[in-house]
Amino acid sequence: MTNRLNGFVHKIMDERLNVLSARVLHKGDLIAQWDRNQDTRRLQHSISKSFTCMAVGLAIEEGLLHLHSTLGDYFTYDSSPTSITETMFPPQQLMLVDLLRMSSGHDNPPLHLEERTSLEEKDWVKYYMSLPLDRMPGKQFTYSSGDTFMISALFQAATGQTVKDYLTPRLFEPLGIHDVDWETSPLGVTLGCAGLWISNEELSRFGQLLLQEGNWKGQQLIPVEWIRCATRRQIITSADGDWGKGYGFQFWMCSHDAYRADGAHGQLCIILPAQQAVISINSEEDQMQQILNAVWTEILPILS
Repeated sequence: MTNRLNGFVHKIMDERLNVLSARVLHKGDLIAQWDRNQDTRRLQHSISKSFTCMAVGLAIEEGLLHLHSTLGDYFTYDSSPTSITETMFPPQQLMLVDLLRMSSGHDNPPLHLEERTSLEEKDWVKYYMSLPLDRMPGKQFTYSSGDTFMISALFQAATGQTVKDYLTPRLFEPLGIHDVDWETSPLGVTLGCAGLWISNEELSRFGQLLLQEGNWKGQQLIPVEWIRCATRRQIITSADGDWGKGYGFQFWMCSHDAYRADGAHGQLCIILPAQQAVISINSEEDQMQQILNAVWTEILPILS
């Protein structure tokens, strides 16, 4: 199986890209795989966001949330009078749809990794709600892990369960992904934006579920319409390469009419509906566009 990835492996080696694991599924079958050493559970970073999105779709189907649910519907923290002015927008007005497409209106998105590790305030929801928005929500994309953490917190407030606990019987166990480790906030909210530990092979199963529009072994785990909604462009992104193709609900659009979940340092789950293919990659590499370029030049041709 590895010989089908020889071109990809040679390219990443030539370019000194620290890719650790690759899996290629075509029409539901594993057609190629490669591991630098072995496939182990690794931190998937922002791929976690796409799993959180699945929980939201299920909660909407159950009538526990809707896209126009606001933070103010569930959180009653008073904004600091010193931080909110008449010209600013209070975060209480933020809707779930704004958070899903990362259009919350922050110039400097809160709760990024460095801030999370140093923040003295243990109630991250309270902290997020204390910060005024810099512009009207829903108009401009700004990548924000804080937005996804708030999705997780909103979900927990609406359902009474953490995202991890909710997804365990509904998604993880049906996919055969057991004993999942997913980091939490100091107050026990599933991080949502990051913190999920799974293997690349387990990630490829998630990708196959997405390709099959939520169906797994005859069981509809996620509503078809939610998969379609989340994985089409919901907002324009201003960037180069595959980061400039637009953003859905916690998914990136990319070249070749594909979409992807991705995480820092080269974690990728690429879905190619036209080719009926899934490509999952784990790495410790910041040159993510170069990894994607190698996918397009070296893996895409073997899918024809």
